[in-house]
Amino acid sequence: MVTIRLTRVGSKKRPFFRIVVVEGRTPLAGSVVESVGLYDPRRKPQEFFQLDRDRYTHWVSKGAKPSSTLKTLVARNPAPASPEAAAAAPAAS
Repeated sequence: MVTIRLTRVGSKKRPFFRIVVVEGRTPLAGSVVESVGLYDPRRKPQEFFQLDRDRYTHWVSKGAKPSSTLKTLVARNPAPASPEAAAAAPAAS
């Protein structure tokens, strides 16, 4: 089973994580299928979470299961509104 989870790459007392797609039983420092984002808990909230949402939804649609921590991070950081969606919406007057 394919899993999407966080892998720590930061040094001692400086946590930094990559959001990676791995086979289910791969060890934490094992081989990665694809890296889909970054998470830095020490930075400001709007800067610390970067996720390629297209690739994330692609893997979830293929059956990959995100970890509980990653589900929480995605829920707390919704995707920014795209410029196309903002232009298509009628202006409120």
